[in-house]
Amino acid sequence: MSADDHLVSLLQELVHARGPSGQEDEVRAVCERELRSLCDETRVDAAGNVIGLLKGTSPDAPVVRVMAHLDELALVVKRVNEDGTLRVNPLGGIYPANYGQGPVEILADDGIVPGVLSVGPQHTTADSARIWETKAKGGNVAMDWNHVFVFTRRTAAQLKEAGVHPGTRGVIAQSRRAFWEIEDCIGGYFMDNRAAIAIAIGAAVSMRDQGVRPAGDAYLVMTTCEEIGGHGAAFAARSLPGEISLAVDSGPACEEYGVALTDEPIVVYGDGRGLYDKAVADRLLACGRALDMEPQCAYWQSYASDATMAKSVGQTPQAGLLCIPTENTHGFEIIPRNSLVRCAALLAAYLEKPE
Repeated sequence: MSADDHLVSLLQELVHARGPSGQEDEVRAVCERELRSLCDETRVDAAGNVIGLLKGTSPDAPVVRVMAHLDELALVVKRVNEDGTLRVNPLGGIYPANYGQGPVEILADDGIVPGVLSVGPQHTTADSARIWETKAKGGNVAMDWNHVFVFTRRTAAQLKEAGVHPGTRGVIAQSRRAFWEIEDCIGGYFMDNRAAIAIAIGAAVSMRDQGVRPAGDAYLVMTTCEEIGGHGAAFAARSLPGEISLAVDSGPACEEYGVALTDEPIVVYGDGRGLYDKAVADRLLACGRALDMEPQCAYWQSYASDATMAKSVGQTPQAGLLCIPTENTHGFEIIPRNSLVRCAALLAAYLEKPE
């Protein structure tokens, strides 16, 4: 199996695994398995982060924490209605249109409860005010979470017995998680941030296969709860050695930022939570060019990563961000297939020579 095929296969496995914020167990298990085969040490910390250590060759080289988050955008039950439907809120920056009506899985205490994210019949009038508001010829209001519900076909008592209650998570059903191939691209949910996990693991595979080591110790940290505040990354940045937190994430391919949906990695200089350290970004750029790449440069708004969230609260001295170009961020996301290998190669080159 080629490196490209291996990363795509791993990515599909990661996307198939459920991982709402604070309940990332299925994704964590895949990451633990992969890191144990590659790293000198592997463990799970008190925050639920998976940590793999690649020991460096020089005690004078900077220690780098590479961060890619485990969690996915998801739903959380606000209340169980008397008719057995569920009122849900988003976990992370997601709107109903990003998911659309369709199958969801409720992660009840006693197992999976199937449901359907629903709006209700469109053959309705102003008598059905909640639905009418969202119709172009009705209220013409943008659909939000108060307009939708999860249909379960169970009674409130049955849901209580199954362990569905406020705080229970809901996710897109596994039946909707298969990739869709579009020419040189791959489409699917949760490229954010499963693609970044595959890139981090791919960098470690590349270094192993080439017989190289990072200059300084490199911690591969698969973090928890990024989509709701970056809690796992802040804890890891505070508790692990190292001066540099380098996030790997999805980057919006958008004319607004001058970023195209190509296989060229994106080196980021700032986002909505602050600046990335110029020396780190410049070095990433130089490493890419040394590999005959033409990395794209970006300055994001309406965006934050594990690294800038940790830096904004003083938990890391320096921060960097490497992104994979992504269409439809926080929706049915699309990435160029070859960008996985190229981003992994750039990350490996940076870890080998971060200065």
